[in-house]
Amino acid sequence: MSAPAEQLSLITPDEPSHAPADDAVRLLLFNAQHASPDRSRRQAAWVAAQENADIAIFTEVSSTQGGAALVTTLGERGYTTVIAPQPAEADYRTVIACRTADAQPVQSPVAVTPHRAPAARVTTGGHDIGVLGLYVPSRGPREHHNVAKRAFQDSVSEALPKLSAAFPDMAVIVAGDLNVIERGHQPPHKVFGAWEYAFYDSFQAAGLTDAFRHLHPDKIAHSWYGRTGGGFRFDHLFVSTRHADRVLACDCHHQAREAGLTDHAVMTLRLAVARPPVPGSEAGSHGRHQETR
Repeated sequence: MSAPAEQLSLITPDEPSHAPADDAVRLLLFNAQHASPDRSRRQAAWVAAQENADIAIFTEVSSTQGGAALVTTLGERGYTTVIAPQPAEADYRTVIACRTADAQPVQSPVAVTPHRAPAARVTTGGHDIGVLGLYVPSRGPREHHNVAKRAFQDSVSEALPKLSAAFPDMAVIVAGDLNVIERGHQPPHKVFGAWEYAFYDSFQAAGLTDAFRHLHPDKIAHSWYGRTGGGFRFDHLFVSTRHADRVLACDCHHQAREAGLTDHAVMTLRLAVARPPVPGSEAGSHGRHQETR
């Protein structure tokens, strides 16, 4: 059973910098890097100023003062719904913030540390979208090397095939810092084991498509850099494969990282809420909302 999600709807939020789109899902993925309260407030202000952030997913959010400041400031900056599960013990968590009030938390399908994997149903332009945020643990200290990471990854892999039942007849987006790279990653990194590559593969096996790779099959991009300067594409955005043709844009941005707000690049996704009509078809003559799946 997952931990209950804390959903905050503040009474007097500021007017949002951008009105939510009704023709596309605009989602932004941001690693909060266990920020202090002051930096958390600056992170929330920066994200709220971004047009492509109707849904904002924050990973590596602290369960203490920094995380509380992030959640409060998001509400003050126009995010009507903030889903912020609290762990029973001190741990990092994942937060989902939505500019629309038409968003509801649902029970996380991930049984292990579900506060790292909140889920929501969000309505955009009359269409329901399923959203799952993920923050996979790092490899951990030597005495517990990979124990938490492997347990969480196994639980996620088990949960992914259940998403179509949890979110029937709707597009599904899974976004997060997975702390793994894809096969064939450039540059290669020998530190990753077969079980970590298998975790990345489990998304495709469950009917999910890497949105960045879908649009940029050969592009080399990194979202985090190690101490030696080696780049890693740790941050990922997946969409249900049967809706992959709706992906309009998926990109990696480094402005926030270069400004010192985070040590990760920011990922953005734009997903059309409905397939564009085929010219000359009956659906085309009656409007885009006829096709909903």
